Order: sequence, then structure tokens, then C-alpha cells
Amino acid sequence: MSSAQPRTEAESSDGAPRLRRAINGPLLYAFILGDVLGAGIYALMGVLSKDVGGALWAPLIVALALALLTAGSYAELVTKYPRAGGAAVFAERAFRSPLISFLVGFSMLAAGVVSAAGLALAFAGDYLGTFIDVPVIPAALVFLALVAALNSRGIRESLGSNLVMTAIELSGLVIVIVAVAVFMGGGQGDISRVTELPEGTGAATAILGGAIVAYYSFVGFETSANVIEEVKDPRRVYPRALFLSLITAGVMYVLVGLASSIMLSPEELQESSGPLLAVVDATGVSVPSWLFSLIALVAVANGALLTMIMASRLAFGMAEQHLLPGALARVLKNRRTPWVSILVTTVVAMGLTLVGDLETLAETVVLLLLFVFLSANVSVLVLRRDRVDRPHFRVWTPIPVLGIASCILLLTQQSGSVWLFGAILLAVGAVIYGVTRLTARRTKATQ
Repeated sequence: MSSAQPRTEAESSDGAPRLRRAINGPLLYAFILGDVLGAGIYALMGVLSKDVGGALWAPLIVALALALLTAGSYAELVTKYPRAGGAAVFAERAFRSPLISFLVGFSMLAAGVVSAAGLALAFAGDYLGTFIDVPVIPAALVFLALVAALNSRGIRESLGSNLVMTAIELSGLVIVIVAVAVFMGGGQGDISRVTELPEGTGAATAILGGAIVAYYSFVGFETSANVIEEVKDPRRVYPRALFLSLITAGVMYVLVGLASSIMLSPEELQESSGPLLAVVDATGVSVPSWLFSLIALVAVANGALLTMIMASRLAFGMAEQHLLPGALARVLKNRRTPWVSILVTTVVAMGLTLVGDLETLAETVVLLLLFVFLSANVSVLVLRRDRVDRPHFRVWTPIPVLGIASCILLLTQQSGSVWLFGAILLAVGAVIYGVTRLTARRTKATQ
């Protein structure tokens, strides 16, 4: 899950793009796919089974459809403003309100930190337990500290390494699907479970509730707005890569969902913080537990590192624009990394591991991102009046309208505790914004 820094243009002094357009269609596809695949699917099958029992595939399909709606809006906005910075900048263009732009950017920032906390808990669970038996919370805190250390050294994933990481993440899902297929080839497995819902729960209610959690596995595509300046022929390449990567992830997720429910009961999935490892182990297929656990840990670690790099750079960029305290813009002299932003975002993520469980953290990420996506869908319609002198992708008008409706629908399904958690985070952001603006005015008045 990541976002762009809130700046409108990235140009050299002569008005030309500062970055070399070196990303072709296949590389962009791999970049987005790697971000979408992430680590959520490795940890959430057990959580999802609480809502839908064995029908894990159904909310995944619904979540994919909802993600594609907002992706359509991103395809238009990103190709229309190929040097723009993301949802916060689209909001600034559309609404001309620094406060709205700040809240959109802060929602993305908060979502990143909350997501990193959830990933830390996932990392410290059963997957790590394959190698070492340690308490979850201390392990999660140490993990975040190591991520911060790497982040401070200036770790940035190249496109080549992203291809490798994506291949590793994808291989783990393929192992799950193939292992269960081999198991079923021997006449085993319970196919009837794929249509079983929890007792006393209506299908629509269960699937919609599950879609909120499943949506977490599809977020991440918005980070592609960060690299649009480096994409060759973005008008043609970006929409194709965006939609194809989401559909690829969706197909893999549905197959993994089917495999998981065929292999294990909902209760068995819920007992494990590494449910896909439990699925593979149950098949009896000769896949070493340590190998699959290592793949899952790589996926989780990569997702957390990318998320914290995004969060710290976003905080740094917002500080440079005087939307957050100026101290967050301080950098290490030798490494040129935003050490204060890295420290602050890491400490906040550590605190969140102490107060939230994986399900609450995942749903809070979705809540925050729904506000971001709602803003993007509205921005598409508002900015239709803004004519640009370049050809760009234009989404069918009902798509952002449906995107708005889908965001509102999912918002209404969030629990009171998640709303409270998200409201506290946004309230903290509003206070920080007010203090920052007041301090800036006083500083300007004394100059």
C-alpha cells in the first residue's frame, strides 16, 4: 500500500520532466502487481473466514470489482496529469482547499503507518514461528526497528529487485494452488465448503462484510501514480498495466480462496496467523514448511519496507510544503534520508501494534483509503471541466459515479470501533495541521 508526495509538478527549470521515461508496459505491470499482491493475502484468509465461512472466493470477487471502479478513476487522473503526485494533488486541483488536500494526504499517510503495523503483526506470527519461537509483540517491534534501519540507509527498490520480489510473492500463491490441486487429484478435499456461510448470516451481509477485509488485499495500485513520470507512453501503457495487474491478482486470490476453503475448515483457518502455511501443510505435499514460510516472510517484509518508505517520504514531502511540522523534513547529511520522518512513522507504527489486532488494523487501512478513493472518484468528475492539451484515458462516466457509491457503501459497513480508530487518527491529523498552520503564520509575522 503507498501514495505520492503532495506536490503538483516535478519539473526541471526548463519545464521538462526531471525523470527519465524508462518504464515500459511489462515493467509497469510487474511494479503494480507486486504492490497489489503484497502480503495481505498471506495473512487475511483466517480473518476473512470469520465473515464468510468457506465462501472465501465471493468477497474477493466483490472487492476486485470495487477496486476496478476506483482504478478507472486513477487511470483518467494519472494519464490526464502525468506529472501529478496522486490523490492529494488531484484533490488540490479539484477542490482548491489546502485542508481537504491535507486530509487526503494524511489519510494516505495514516493508512500506510497502520498497514505497516498490521504487516509487522503478520510477520511476527506463525510464519516467523516456523524458524523461531518468540512472543508476537516484541518480534513485531524488532521487525519495525529493522525496517527503519534499512529505510534510514536509503533503501529503494529498483525495478529489477521488484521483479524478483514479485516473482517470490507470486510463487507462494502458486504453491498453495498447486499443492491443493495435487491433493484433490487423489480424491480428497471438501469442495462443499466453498459455498458454506456462517450459520444465521445472510449471504449478502456476509459477503459485503467480508469484502471490507478482502479490499485490503487489492489496495496498493495507487502507488503507481508515483512513477508515472518514468513511464513510456503513459496514456497507452498505464491503463493496460493497471487493469491487467488487478485482474491477475484477483484471479490468483480467488484460486487461493477456493484452495483454502477446500483444504481447511473456517475454524482451522482462524486458528492460524499463517493460514496459507497451514493449508500447504495440510495437503501433505512435499513442500518444506520453512520454504513457504520464508516466501511469506519475504512478501510481508517487502510490503512493510515499501509501505514505510512511502510513509516517511510522504511525511517528508508534506513537511516541505509546510503541511506538517518542519522537523519532519530534516535529513541525514550523508545518507540524505528523512530520519525524523522515519523515526516518527516507525514509533507510531510500533504503538499501533500494541493497541490493535490484525483485523482491526486491516479494516482501518481500508477505512482511511476509502476516503482517499472517494476523493479521487469525485475529483474525476469535478476535473472534467479542466481541459488539457494532451490526449489521455477517459473513463466511462458511470464508473466514477459507481466508484463513489461503492466507497460510501463500504464506509457504511465499517464497525463502530474501526470508525473510532480512524476518527482518532484523522483528529490527530487535523490538530497537527492546525498547529502547523498557526506556527507558520506566527513565523511569517515575525519575519
